[in-house]
Amino acid sequence: MTVPANQKLALLGGKPVIGAPLQLFNTIGEDEVAAATEVVRSGVLSAYIGAPGDGFMGGPKVRAFERQAADYFGVRHALGVNSWTSGLIAAVGAIGIEPGDEIITTPWTMAATATAILHFAGIPVFADIDRATFNIDPARVEQQITPRTRAIMAVDIFGQSADMKALRALADKHGLKLLSDTAQAPGALQDGAPAGTLADIGGYSLNYHKHIHCGEGGILVTNDQALAERLALIRNHAEAVVQNDDPAVLANMLGYNFRMGEIEAAIASQQLAKLEHRIATRQAAAARLDAGLASLSGLQTPVTAQGATHVYYVYGMVLDTAALGVSRRAVIDALTAEGVPGIVVGYQNLHLLPMFRNRIAYGSKGFPWTSPYAARDITYAPGQFPVAEKLHAETFFGLNLCMYEYETADVDLVLAAFHKVWANLDALPAEPA
Repeated sequence: MTVPANQKLALLGGKPVIGAPLQLFNTIGEDEVAAATEVVRSGVLSAYIGAPGDGFMGGPKVRAFERQAADYFGVRHALGVNSWTSGLIAAVGAIGIEPGDEIITTPWTMAATATAILHFAGIPVFADIDRATFNIDPARVEQQITPRTRAIMAVDIFGQSADMKALRALADKHGLKLLSDTAQAPGALQDGAPAGTLADIGGYSLNYHKHIHCGEGGILVTNDQALAERLALIRNHAEAVVQNDDPAVLANMLGYNFRMGEIEAAIASQQLAKLEHRIATRQAAAARLDAGLASLSGLQTPVTAQGATHVYYVYGMVLDTAALGVSRRAVIDALTAEGVPGIVVGYQNLHLLPMFRNRIAYGSKGFPWTSPYAARDITYAPGQFPVAEKLHAETFFGLNLCMYEYETADVDLVLAAFHKVWANLDALPAEPA
């Protein structure tokens, strides 16, 4: 694909390549409308009871969806929750961490990954990421393991699994639990196994901008019966249900109301049935982007790890700003002016958020970091994770492939915009004003 160099950039007053906004991706169709309507007409919007008995595990739609999810992902147990944040909190509690226990995770993720650890007075310990895949680097994880480490929480960022084989080896070597935050990668595979199922506990987000959604929701998955029981307890007022005086059983049985409603379960069931098709459309769009962007200098398109598949929640790219001679901001401004939608600029560096830098979570005195439960003085500051920090501040950007339809014609417009900008890089300021 070529674009004449004399085609004036929209940023500088020219005509944009994409003149009208691309169509947003609407995952809700008549199947979901019918499923939700059936629930409303039944009058049973939830059937949970926060006490022992038949209602403890929820209503018929929730249970049916859980069976469907367990079958789809090939696990013994799947549990629906009202958000994936709830799922992460339940997962951390279920493994029985004690106050001050450390869980190693990535700083390059949504904040709930790490704050779930704090909910049970655990301490997040970050490890840097792989520059190519953006997933946590197992070699950096191993450097952070101490006698107080209780678990590793991997994050399958942007649509592909972390290196679970290497992380499992570390977990087994050091007697740790392995958790998987697969919010962005439902349906991705690693060595033929679904991402999220390679951990002791994993799961997926059903938030509105994910591959499948019911507005808000999540799915926990595990093959461990005991962990499944603890997850179900934390989800639904555990303290009112557990009839056991053993401290080991009671640990972290401060239950919540993390229960999924019947409408959400009915919609999620329809969505899950369409997941394979939606993955295929995103993979097709990504393949076309790969081919169309391959000739552009200074641009690294997404790297898929060996043995893995990618479902492209975000089509993540890296700029060689030194080679291009312009900043990321200048490139992004130019692409935005050409009408390219859904651009993601950088990502979270959790250790640089005020809560972590100042170590203020519960109250104002630094609990749990400064409490007697903490085994060491863990601080968070710039410079600790250079790969994640450079990507966030200078070189990473992406396209959110789950927010727009990205039909072939849409992809071609986006490609034309990229080529137009690259053909006019010398017209961009090195640093935007």
